Amino acid sequence: MYCVQCEQSNKGGCAVKVGSCGKTSNVADLQDILLRLMLGVSVYADRAAQQGARDAEVDAFTPYAWFTTLTNVNFDRTRFITLINQALDMRDRARALAEKAGADLSNLPQPATWAVGRSEEELLAAAPMVAIQKDMDRDGPTVVGLRALILYGLKGTAAYAEHARVLGNEEAAVSAGFHRIAAFLASDPSDVGQLVAESMKVGELNLKVMELLDAANTGRFGHPEITHVRMSPKAGKCLLVSGHDMGDLEAILEQTKGKGINVYTHGELMPANAYPGLKKYAHLAGNYGGAWQDQQREFAAFPGAIIMTSNCLINPEIRGYADRIFTAGPVGWEGIPHLTNHDFSPAIARALELPGFEADASEETVIAGFARNTVMGVADTLLDMIGKGEVKHLFLIGGCDGARPGRNYFHDLAMATPSDSLVLTLGCGKFRFNREDLGDINGVPRVLDVGQCNDAYSAIQIAVAVAGALNVGVNDLPLSMAISWFEQKATAVLLTLLSLGIRNIHLGPTLPQFLTPEVLQVLSDNFALKPTGNVQTDLAGMLKLAA
Repeated sequence: MYCVQCEQSNKGGCAVKVGSCGKTSNVADLQDILLRLMLGVSVYADRAAQQGARDAEVDAFTPYAWFTTLTNVNFDRTRFITLINQALDMRDRARALAEKAGADLSNLPQPATWAVGRSEEELLAAAPMVAIQKDMDRDGPTVVGLRALILYGLKGTAAYAEHARVLGNEEAAVSAGFHRIAAFLASDPSDVGQLVAESMKVGELNLKVMELLDAANTGRFGHPEITHVRMSPKAGKCLLVSGHDMGDLEAILEQTKGKGINVYTHGELMPANAYPGLKKYAHLAGNYGGAWQDQQREFAAFPGAIIMTSNCLINPEIRGYADRIFTAGPVGWEGIPHLTNHDFSPAIARALELPGFEADASEETVIAGFARNTVMGVADTLLDMIGKGEVKHLFLIGGCDGARPGRNYFHDLAMATPSDSLVLTLGCGKFRFNREDLGDINGVPRVLDVGQCNDAYSAIQIAVAVAGALNVGVNDLPLSMAISWFEQKATAVLLTLLSLGIRNIHLGPTLPQFLTPEVLQVLSDNFALKPTGNVQTDLAGMLKLAA
C-alpha cells in the first residue's frame, strides 16, 4: 500500500496496513490494480472512438469503476475483486470493439496487455507492479507528481460523470474525451509540457461534466430556490441520507411517503433542500449535522437509520451504529448491508424499528439556494450594487472540509471579509461558517450558498456573467478564491478553474502530497497558485490585487 491521494494521508504517504481513512493495504492495492486495468480499457475504447465506434456498456462502467477508488467511498475488498474481474471483461470487450472497427492496435501500452490473474492471491501478488511510487527513481517527482495530478483529476471527473449518468445525462463525446486522456496516461508520459497541457484538458472535460450534472439536477428537480433549511431535528421516526446523490434521495423520499418517517439530509446533500422537486416532500425535514468528518459523532447520536449514497464514508464500526447504516451506489464497507436497484426498504424498515427523536429541538435554519439561476435572476441588482460601490469585493470560500488542524483558516477568512463584500460558498467547506451571522448588504445575505462541490459550475457561470456585464476578464474582477482541498473531486474542480485561466487561487489548508514542490512550482509559475497562509496577510493580498 502506498497512497497520497487525499489530505488525510500520513506524512510521506500511507504505507501501512490500514490507512488514515480506514482503507486496508489489500483494498488500496486492489484499487491500484483496478485503475491500471481501466487505463487499458480506455486505450482500446479510445482507439475504437477514433474509428467512430463506441460501446455504451464500456462507457457506463468506466466512471463507476473509477468512482469506487476515491477517498472514503468503497472499502469492501470483495467488491473490488468483482470489479477487477469486470474490468478484465470490459477490456476484452473494448478490444473486440476496436478490432471490429479496424483500429490500429500496434504499440499498445502495458495497461492494455497486462496479464494479471483473477483470484485475490494473484491480484495481490501483482500489486507492486502498479504502485504509484515505483517510477519515482526513474522519472523523478515532477513527472510522477503531474501524472498523479491527471490521475486524481480524472477520478474526480469520473465521480461527477457518474452522478450525471445515474440521472440519465451522459454524452458520447464526454466518454470519448475521458478515454483519450486515460489512454494518454496509460503510456506513462514523461514530457512535462505535455503533462501540464493534459492536466488542463482534464479541467476542460470536468467543466463539461459539471455542466451535464447541473443540467441533470435542474432538469429533474428544478432550479434551486432561496430556502431556509431547518438544521434542527423534529420529533418522530427518522432516516438520514448522506453523500451526494440526489437521485437516491428522491427515491428514498418516494419510498418513505406516508410511513411517518422524517427524512434528513447530511453533509453535501444539504443543498438538496433548496430544489423544488425535493422540497415538495413534506417529510423532507431539513438537514442534520455538518461536514463528513464529524459523521462518527453525529451518526452515533442519530436515533434512526442512515444511508450513504456516494462518497464520504468513515469506519461505521467504531461508534456503535454499524447495525443501522446502509450503503448504496459506489459506496461499500465490508460487512455493512449494501442496497441495490434503488430498493431502500431494508433501511426504511430499520428506521421504523428505531426510536427516532423524542421531541422537537429549537428551530435553527440556514439559507441555501443561491445557485446560478437564483443569482443571475437578480443580476441587475448585483451589478448595480457593484457599480455603486456597495459591493466592493467577491470571495469564493469553500470546497472539501476535513479533520486536520488548519481548517479554521476558512472560517476565520470568512469572518474577516469586509462588510462591503459578498462570500460565495459551496461544498461541505461551508459548514465552517454557514451558521455565522455575517449580516447583509441591502437585504442580500453576505454569505451565498451556491450548493454542492459540483456547483462550482454555478459559481463559474456567475463569475463569467458578472465579468461579461462589466466588460472585463474574470481575473480582472474584484474576486478572490480560497479553496479548501481534501480529495479528488476537489482536484478536478481545481483543474477546471486553472483551465479557465483563473489565477491567484489560495489552496489549503495543507497541499496535496502529490503536489511535490516541483509540481507546485510549475502551477505557481503558470497560474500563481498559492498555499493558504496567515488569514490577515492573505486577505490583505487579495484586496490589494483587486484594488
